[in-house]
Amino acid sequence: MVKLTAQEIVELFNQRSSTRYYDPTKKISDEDFHTILERARLSPSSVGSEPWKILVIQNQALRDKIKPFSWGMMNQLDNCSHVVILLAKKNARYDSPFFVDVMARKGLNEEQQQQALAKYKTLQENDMKLLESDRTLFDWCSKQTYIALANMLTGAAAMGIDSCPIEGFHYDLMNQTLAEEGLFDPNEYGVSVAATFGYRARDIAKKSRKAMDEIVTWVE
Repeated sequence: MVKLTAQEIVELFNQRSSTRYYDPTKKISDEDFHTILERARLSPSSVGSEPWKILVIQNQALRDKIKPFSWGMMNQLDNCSHVVILLAKKNARYDSPFFVDVMARKGLNEEQQQQALAKYKTLQENDMKLLESDRTLFDWCSKQTYIALANMLTGAAAMGIDSCPIEGFHYDLMNQTLAEEGLFDPNEYGVSVAATFGYRARDIAKKSRKAMDEIVTWVE
């Protein structure tokens, strides 16, 4: 296993920056982008639910179709190498077929499945109160997609590839347009967040962040 030094890790995060202007002549290789997607696939999620799907939008006609309501990536849609839309699962109740699949992936026997279901029920009903509305349950799944998103962004940076997370678009229109293209069932999934990837076309301003003591409290 390759181990980065502490200095190398900090430098990696300093170099990573939200890129809004990409060089259209530079494209990410299929092999490299597969590696970025693999980082999403291997990401952790609450109770191992993996409540996501990933759309990679390379079709320029579809990019043009979403551009009018995608103000946060309007320039990027023409110039970036890859556009990713992360979808979050809807209706991911502890007693749904979706969770039966989760337990099957884990290889649980019948007794273990019943024990797991009891824990999932307590988590969703009592601990997190996720069953109060469909939106609350969807938002829980949407939060999991951000873990996969972060791993994609950081993984790309480690490969010298730039990126930008995107929430700047009209969600209803994005959901409608992509669903009408037959890319997902809107009863089962919804758009969570987007990201663009490529190679920056211009230097990026020095990163501005709060000081460590403004965000961290040690409890000893």
